[in-house]
Amino acid sequence: VQLVESGGGLVQPGGSLRLSCAASGRTFSSYNLGWFRQAPGKEREFVGVITRSFGSTFYADSVKGRFTISRDNAKNTVYLQMNNLKPEDTAVYYCGAVPPGRSYYYSSSYNYWGQGTQVTVSS
Repeated sequence: VQLVESGGGLVQPGGSLRLSCAASGRTFSSYNLGWFRQAPGKEREFVGVITRSFGSTFYADSVKGRFTISRDNAKNTVYLQMNNLKPEDTAVYYCGAVPPGRSYYYSSSYNYWGQGTQVTVSS
């Protein structure tokens, strides 16, 4: 599975962005798909995940109520809708694919990663 993120950019506080993660490979629908982010000098942190089967979603407390993950298996794409963005959301955002049964919370569980897309929230 190859993953390619897009949609990052510069946005003012309170604004919105939608990130996309396009996947190649026939096994896309076999994986749970997660979003992580990494700010300068910090470790990569979990943002949220969407499961392969029922499309259940789970989020970090820091983004709950502001971010929404969705997936379109027909298009092999997962999305991260980010609303009410804050300066502390500034980071490189990565999507990753994790097999069902592994913990989606830890980046070490993921088999595949995209190259990342920069999100900067600043006035």
